[in-house]
Amino acid sequence: MVKEIRVGQVKIGGNNPLALIAGPCVLESEALALRHARMLKFIARKLDIPLIFKSSYDKANRTSIRSFRGPGLKKGLAILKKVKDEFDLPILSDVHCVMDIKEASKVLDIIQIPAFLSRQTDLMLAAAKTGKVVNIKKGQFLAPWDMGHAIKKIESVGNYNILLTERGVSFGYNNLVNDFRSILIMREFGYPVIFDATHSVQMPGGLGDKSGGERKFIPHLAMAAVACGADAIFAEIHENPDKALSDGPNMLRLDELESMLTRLKKIEKAAKPYV
Repeated sequence: MVKEIRVGQVKIGGNNPLALIAGPCVLESEALALRHARMLKFIARKLDIPLIFKSSYDKANRTSIRSFRGPGLKKGLAILKKVKDEFDLPILSDVHCVMDIKEASKVLDIIQIPAFLSRQTDLMLAAAKTGKVVNIKKGQFLAPWDMGHAIKKIESVGNYNILLTERGVSFGYNNLVNDFRSILIMREFGYPVIFDATHSVQMPGGLGDKSGGERKFIPHLAMAAVACGADAIFAEIHENPDKALSDGPNMLRLDELESMLTRLKKIEKAAKPYV
């Protein structure tokens, strides 16, 4: 049985319905963040899907030194707090260094360990010691059973508020592929498993100085993940991905989200008795 993890009013895992973690890849501006949060909450409420807002204050793992990283810790957290307060939404963001943990934990409800850092012990222990929910994204270089070691790092300080995220595995150069057995294997650890439907279609470094992606496959991979028992879907969303400052090629258009979620709910209802 998969453990239930509570994030504010949102419950992930257990016998709870599919949850959604969504928002723009990076905080481009306060106005854009608030606009997206408003629409995401409207869609989630309409479809009765629990929602957690996600966006990054600093993308410290970009391909190029010229890549847009975001507003930074202080300004970014202020924007995320405004989203949290104005829309009463739990907040998730990724943290890339130990020195950010103290300040970030004052605003974030979920501290996300980026996939590239899923073996960084000091970062994971610092996140765990806050007592906040920790979402560990499985590295593109890890097998699903390797996540047992990551789990033990968080548990070692007495924190059992853990989420695991599948986001694809490296497949040759500049490409990722999904093995949906990973969802089933990681759920055997007893913690909820999230499927990152947007980073799974990313082509890291595929455009030379930035990552490419194939967003047309996002809904299809999300449907497969729900059929395999994913407890939540993670999706980066943008009103105009082609103009986004980060990860545009692998972000879902905001106006396509409701249609995708409607399909996911139907698949969840059909698959629930079997996963």
